[in-house]
This record gives sequence, structure tokens and C-alpha cells, in this order.
Amino acid sequence: MSAVDYHGQTTLITGASAGLGAEFARQLAARGSDLVLVARRKDRLEALAAELRAAHRVHVHVVEMDLATDRPGQALTTRVEQLGLRVTSVINNAGFATFGPFHQADPVRLRKEIAVDVTAVADISRAFIGPLRTAGRGVLVNVASMAAYQPNPRMALYGATKAFVLSLTEALWEESRGSGLRVLALSPGATRTEFFDVAGTMQAAGGSRLASPADVVRTALAALDRRNPPPSVIAGRLNRTMAFLARRLASRRQVIRVIGRLTAEGA
Repeated sequence: MSAVDYHGQTTLITGASAGLGAEFARQLAARGSDLVLVARRKDRLEALAAELRAAHRVHVHVVEMDLATDRPGQALTTRVEQLGLRVTSVINNAGFATFGPFHQADPVRLRKEIAVDVTAVADISRAFIGPLRTAGRGVLVNVASMAAYQPNPRMALYGATKAFVLSLTEALWEESRGSGLRVLALSPGATRTEFFDVAGTMQAAGGSRLASPADVVRTALAALDRRNPPPSVIAGRLNRTMAFLARRLASRRQVIRVIGRLTAEGA
């Protein structure tokens, strides 16, 4: 395989109104891809679409949608058909976290977190992966997290959802080998986005230095450009080291206690 050629492609990006989703849109537009931007905040999407059309002369379509609704994959495929488009790449980026002890969390918010972070990722991947495999020249990127690599006290559900995304995506990588579709799970660490505003606290960063969205997206695109792309990639050398240590050199008990201390009140 050679580097991905995005010219003539149409990439659908969820959670595209800010953060990593908006940065994926900017970098892929710069590489020639037309875009379908999906999020709840239509005004943000329209502003980004205008910016990218002017800067890169690509076609950009906006779809206002709450992915916590029932069957988001079918809703998106229907909308894409109505627009007369053929999506060749998908970036499942939308997601959010709930911070605090699990027994104190709002059950309604937790159900929505599962709907967006788990159900939507699986449903959209299933809805589009057949056509993506047929096209055989694009990518499927599901955004996981460093939280996927160990249990996360005070973000227990978020860590579990991202472990699901990592496992699902790596399995799809194997199933898609030979089809021409490149599948990747991207695991960022703490990143300079609205994630912490939605979570409600910077304690969710566990004291980590925040990475830039641009660097995280460059890591993903560089992995996809490899001759033999990996099933997953962790953004940031320090994060890769921490994941290795957590898996190889420490017990589960030790890892859980360390993460718990990092996210404890007053950390």
C-alpha cells in the first residue's frame, strides 16, 4: 500500500463542530477530500464548511444530527443518499465523558454517553463499512482513547466505552485486510479540546499535559499512510510509553490505584 490519496474521496466526520473532528476536517480538506460534517451545532458546522470551501476548494456538506438518537447509521446513510453522495471514508469522532463516582452519575446522561460513544460508533461503522470496502481506497477511523487501556476510576463508563471502540476497531482491521479499506483506532491522551468543558472539570486530564488536536490528527493520518498500516495507534510518545508500562510492567491493581489517585479530588 502507498499513502492514501484523498482526492476524489468524500469523508464523513462525526463530532465535526470542534476539537479533533474539526481538525480532521481541516487536514483532510487540505489533502483534497470532499467532506460531510456531522454534529448537533449547525452554526459551527456551517462556519467550518465555509472556511474549508474557501481555503481548499472542496465540496463540504453539513448534516445537523444528534447521534444519541435511534439508528444513527441508517439516518446518515439516508441523508447521504439524499445529497447524492458516495462516502468513501468515515471518521467516527463524536464522544463525551462523565466525570465523578459512577454511583452518583445521572443515569440519563450515562445512557446518552453509551448511545454516542458505543452504539453510534458501531451502528455508523456497520452502515458504511460495506460501501467503504467496495470503494477500497478510503479509511475508517474510530477515535478511542488512552482511557481504553486501563480501568478509569471517576470516568468508569468512558473508559469502558473506549475499550469497546478499541476492540471493535482492531477486529474490523483484521476483517478488512485485503479489501483496500484502511481501518484504524486512534487513541489520544488529554488533548486541547472542549472535552474537559463537557466533562465539567480539568481533573479528567489527570494532570497530563494537553496535546494539540493538529498533532493528534497528524499521528492518525501518518499511521494510515504507512505501507502496512497498524490496527491502532496511540498519539504521543509519552502516552505510548505509559500504555506499555500499564500493560507489561504493572499489575492491574497497581494501574487502577494510580489512575484513581490521578483523578481524585484535589489532584
